[in-house]
Amino acid sequence: MSFTFAPLLPSALLIALAAITACLVLWGIIGKLPGMFWRGLALALLILWMAGPQTLHLTPNPVQEDALLIVDHSPSMQVNQRQNLAEQAALHLQSDATKLHNLTLHRIDVSSDGHQGTRLFNALQQADIPSGHFSGAIFVTDGMNHDTPPTLPERFKDEHGKPLPLHLLLTAKREETDRRLRVLSAPPFAIIGQNATIRVQIDDLGTSSHNTPTTLTIRTGDTPPSTQTLQTGTPQEITLPIQHAGETLISLSTPSLAGEASTLNNSAVIRIRGVRDRLRVLLVSGIPNQSERVWRRLLKADPSVDLVHFTILRSPSSDDNTPLSDLALIPFPIRELFQDKINSFDLIILDSFSNTNILPERYLTNIANYVRHGGGLLVTAGPEFVHTGTLQDSPLSQILPAHVPDDAVIIGSFKATLAPLGHLHPVTDGLNPNWGPWYRALRADTTHGEDLMNGPDGTPLLLLDHVDQGRVALLLSDQLWLWSRNEGGGGPQAELLRRLAHWLMKEPDLEENRLTAAIDNGTLNVERHAVGTTNIAPQALVTAPDGQITPLPLTEENHVWRGHMPVSGNGIWTIHQDGLTAFASPTHDETLELQDLRATAQMIGPLAQASGGAIAWLAQDGTPTLNITTGQEYESGSKIISLPQRTDTNIESAEHRSIFPGWAVLPLFLLCLALGWWREGR
Repeated sequence: MSFTFAPLLPSALLIALAAITACLVLWGIIGKLPGMFWRGLALALLILWMAGPQTLHLTPNPVQEDALLIVDHSPSMQVNQRQNLAEQAALHLQSDATKLHNLTLHRIDVSSDGHQGTRLFNALQQADIPSGHFSGAIFVTDGMNHDTPPTLPERFKDEHGKPLPLHLLLTAKREETDRRLRVLSAPPFAIIGQNATIRVQIDDLGTSSHNTPTTLTIRTGDTPPSTQTLQTGTPQEITLPIQHAGETLISLSTPSLAGEASTLNNSAVIRIRGVRDRLRVLLVSGIPNQSERVWRRLLKADPSVDLVHFTILRSPSSDDNTPLSDLALIPFPIRELFQDKINSFDLIILDSFSNTNILPERYLTNIANYVRHGGGLLVTAGPEFVHTGTLQDSPLSQILPAHVPDDAVIIGSFKATLAPLGHLHPVTDGLNPNWGPWYRALRADTTHGEDLMNGPDGTPLLLLDHVDQGRVALLLSDQLWLWSRNEGGGGPQAELLRRLAHWLMKEPDLEENRLTAAIDNGTLNVERHAVGTTNIAPQALVTAPDGQITPLPLTEENHVWRGHMPVSGNGIWTIHQDGLTAFASPTHDETLELQDLRATAQMIGPLAQASGGAIAWLAQDGTPTLNITTGQEYESGSKIISLPQRTDTNIESAEHRSIFPGWAVLPLFLLCLALGWWREGR
């Protein structure tokens, strides 16, 4: 309450009247005029009434409050019934808020932010709330938050520095436990035939036990699972053999902990790509030619390739009367290369190689046997290929995919084209067919294997063939180097040679007959590539991690057979089809979310307590009732949560009360006048 005036006359005039009245009263008292005191009192009452003294009563009005309801929708909320509990609680609180006239409850749904985990406080700080209207926040979550600050944010303080409540509603019955398997380190690549070292740790979260023995089950491909005993809470190393090229999926799992929140993080799948230590390539150029630079530039650019290159500058039968002591040439190490160390090479390239009196027949037989036992051979053929006594007249003829008769050299400009099979084979599929011209090729009279490129008049130009366990490629032209010179626009020389070399060395991604599988967003996608094969089984057999076998129909589209089916859970799925096997496993981007799947108050609970907010377990206590209170202390607990209601006073809505109302002043005024007259009459 306060005092104010509402004068009926201007203040200056009232002051003048008051001064005149005071002078008259003083003059009357000095002159001893009877009744002057009472007349002066009557005039003073009249002047005071005209001054309009009033009391001002301010009425407090509730302020419109804004609160935040932040609902966790991160991947960890999919465990058990957490998401359902959170949604029911959110709807209940929103319904309560509609009954509170001075409260607006703003809902924010928070999903996981990539690899940064759940970030509830970031969402809270980004919320647009009018200044001075924020009254608190309610978190509906499992408590596994990854941006919890050490102290309450500044937003949780009112204008007097008093903390505003942060209420924590947890989607569980109580504090939970969880066993997790973590892969601390694993190499993305490993050398074929050697062991890969993996570092793992098993933790029992929410318990006080450490160094408890437990088992780790390891499964690689179709091999029977093996087990190792590990101690919880301690990083430990395991070694696993890498036995083949390409991706190897390794499944790790550990038994569940009694009463744990979820077993989602009790297993992990590791992907390690098997690679050769060093790819050893032997390149033998029969005569100096332009393609030598092409091969050297391609192979030397790959740091994983060890290149051994020999160029035949002079045959043993050359007779030019030059004394041997004057020749500055390195003798061709025939025995070392083609007998002692031939099996150490991954690929042999014979480029424009004429065998006239260079390699004895037994060494050519060694090359043929090298291919049959798994080696790769690439032959680029020019005019030397049709001379008497060359490669196709040697034991290599048994493994070469073509025979070229005498006088079958074609001279003239032509452009290589993809054969029908070349549009499907991974070595040539997708290569731009707008190529520059070549000017020489060989015409074969008999061929077998896979024809990928055609030359003049549709004759075979690039032939691939499987020979027992090995592979052979034959290019019936010695002018591939023209593409590197951009002749007539050039062509994909480097890409073609790279694919060709890696196909010969059995790169899994370049297999023309392969089965692949991947899991994307809960869907298993199976693809069967079978170039040149028509008798394809109409279905694949899918074996789930639990051993359940499900047939998967395959449909053909653009010469690729595909099948799709929904899958769920962790582990490795095994797919069998036509004697081929593929493996697939889901990938988890939210690794931070899966590291700890407990519902816990340990992260956000201390901040909620510091703010005076409540901590409630929804699965045990149910959803508390939302309330708003104007008291200095607001009640919060498992059954009710309160938000503060602030008030503001508005002068325009204040109540004005006159201290001297006219009905009271008038009788007093007349009474004083009457007393003055009475006193004067005596």
